[in-house]
Amino acid sequence: MQPLISAPELRQRQASETLVLLDARSGPEARARYQAAHLPGALFVDLEQDLARPTADAAQGGRHPLPPVKDFAHLLGCLGITPETPVVVYDDKSGANAAARTWWMLRSAGHAAVQVLDGGLPAALAAGFEPTAAAEQANPVAPYPVTGWQLPLAPTDKVREASETGSALIIDVREAPRYRGETEPIDLVAGHIPGAVNVPFAGNLDEAGRYLPAAELRQKYEQVLSARTPEQVIVHCGSGVTACHTLLAFDQAGLPIPRLYVGSWSEWSRNDFPQATGEE
Repeated sequence: MQPLISAPELRQRQASETLVLLDARSGPEARARYQAAHLPGALFVDLEQDLARPTADAAQGGRHPLPPVKDFAHLLGCLGITPETPVVVYDDKSGANAAARTWWMLRSAGHAAVQVLDGGLPAALAAGFEPTAAAEQANPVAPYPVTGWQLPLAPTDKVREASETGSALIIDVREAPRYRGETEPIDLVAGHIPGAVNVPFAGNLDEAGRYLPAAELRQKYEQVLSARTPEQVIVHCGSGVTACHTLLAFDQAGLPIPRLYVGSWSEWSRNDFPQATGEE
């Protein structure tokens, strides 16, 4: 299954099969915005409560560490998701809010039938979907049968090793000014992991906010990889959310999904690790 689905394709599938639609918008008052207007049938998933388990100290795991896998398995059951359930997820930032993070977590739980709505909520509205404020009800089932994350992760010690030795390519998907250390709107320190290369996630999209064609994404990332395989790549962002946008781009391109550094800059910058600014 391709990781992306267009709004017209979603409409056709909803007319012919039962699927679970998830609204993964995040940011200020995301739940209130969902309650005021969402796609019909969509269930809300909360980045802060459902897709992450923030701790008191972001130096240990970053701002959006993964929840225990058993908690995510329970959440999927509450949402009515079984291993056979088709799932489509959207946000309002072309997947970069938390839709791609939801996709990655489902895939990492072993769920193959999950797609992100290409272009997100704006694309659905442009395609004629009528938003609703209706209170949606899930059909709960047993917790999802998963015991561990199945997609590759990069623990901090491996990121440090890659930074120091070049044993893996570190891709920083944040905007260029944040990478260069010219601005930092969220974390405490501006800059980047020494040795990381900057490939902003926004470059995965066209001017309409939809993912580039698979062939273009493949050409782009094969050039970034050079002689490396995706298994020799670590992808990160500010807190392990937007990085999933690029992991989805790899999958859409037909390339293996690289390792995710969940803690990302929010963890790295809060520790006594080397930091860099500028273009290198």
